[in-house]
Amino acid sequence: MSLLFPLRTDGAEVDPAGLADVVAAGTVPYRRATDGSLEIAVVHRPRYDDWSLPKGHQDPGEPLTRTALRETLEETGLDCRLGGRCGHTTYTVPGKGRKVVHHWAAEVVGGEPFTPTDETDELRWLSPGDAASLVDYPHDAELIARLATVGVPTSTVVLVRHAKAGNREAWECDDDLRPLSGTGNTQADRLASFLPRFGPDRLCTAPPLRCGQTLAPFAGKSGLGSGAPEEIPVEPLLGEDDYWNDPDAGLARFRELAAQPGVTLACSQGGVIPDVLGALFEEAGTPYDDVPSHKASTWVLGFADSGTLLFADYYRRPPS
Repeated sequence: MSLLFPLRTDGAEVDPAGLADVVAAGTVPYRRATDGSLEIAVVHRPRYDDWSLPKGHQDPGEPLTRTALRETLEETGLDCRLGGRCGHTTYTVPGKGRKVVHHWAAEVVGGEPFTPTDETDELRWLSPGDAASLVDYPHDAELIARLATVGVPTSTVVLVRHAKAGNREAWECDDDLRPLSGTGNTQADRLASFLPRFGPDRLCTAPPLRCGQTLAPFAGKSGLGSGAPEEIPVEPLLGEDDYWNDPDAGLARFRELAAQPGVTLACSQGGVIPDVLGALFEEAGTPYDDVPSHKASTWVLGFADSGTLLFADYYRRPPS
C-alpha cells in the first residue's frame, strides 16, 4: 500500500518555491458520528454564496499550522488538532495573482456551537460523499474524497528529536546528563508553542536529560506534566543505548506506543528515529533511504487500528 498523503518533508510553514502571491491554509475538519461513521464539516460563505472547507489567509509571519487552526476556529467555532497534511491547492485569483492554500486533516476535539457571521452563515456535518457533492470547488471535493478513501487515524505519534545540546567533546560527565544549549532551550520553547497544534494526549521521552528538557516546556504549558524534565515518563528503548542493544525490541516497543488511541508525543535521538521510520516506510510501500532527523525536528505519524501507517509529515524545525 502507499501512504494516504505523499510523504511530506518540507514542513509546509512557507509557500513551496515562494511562488504564491497569496498564501492561505485550512483544514478538512472531521469527527466520528454516534454510529462510528465519518463526518466532515463544511461551511457556507454568504459573500461568495458557496460551500467550502474552512480556510483563510496567512497573517504576516504566522506559521501555516497556526493559520489552519485559527481560520477553522474563526469560521466554524471548532477546536481541532492537526493530523496529516492533505497537500496544497493552487489557483489564480483575479486581481491578486497566484494563490496557494495548504490543507490539513483535523480532528475536532471541542469548540462552541456554531454562530452565523458575515463570513460564514451555515455549517453542516455531512458524510464524506455528501460533503464532496455539496462543496463548490473540485479541489475541496478531492481533499474530502482522499481523506475518506483510506480513513482517519485511530492513533498518532508525534516524534521529536531532542533539541540542540551542549558540545559533546567539552562534556566530561555521563553523556546522558549533557543538557541543552542556549539554542536548544530556545528550540524547546518554540516546540512548546508548536506541539499543542497536534493535541497530544500523553508524552514520553528517551533517557537522556536533553530529551526530557526538550519536552519539558510543552509539558508544563499543556498540563501534561509539571515542566520538570525528570518527571516525564521514560522509555529506555527510545534511547540509542537500549535501542541498538536490541533493535527488534526497540521497534516493537515503538509499535506498542503507536497502538495507543489518540496522540502520543515522544522524544528520541538521531540514532533511533531514522531506523524506526525506515522500517515503517518500508512496510508502507514507500521506502525512504535517507530519513531526515534534524535537531528539534518533528515527525507526525498517523496509524490505522491495524497498525498500518497512513501518513508521515516532517517539520524540520519548530516555527518561531
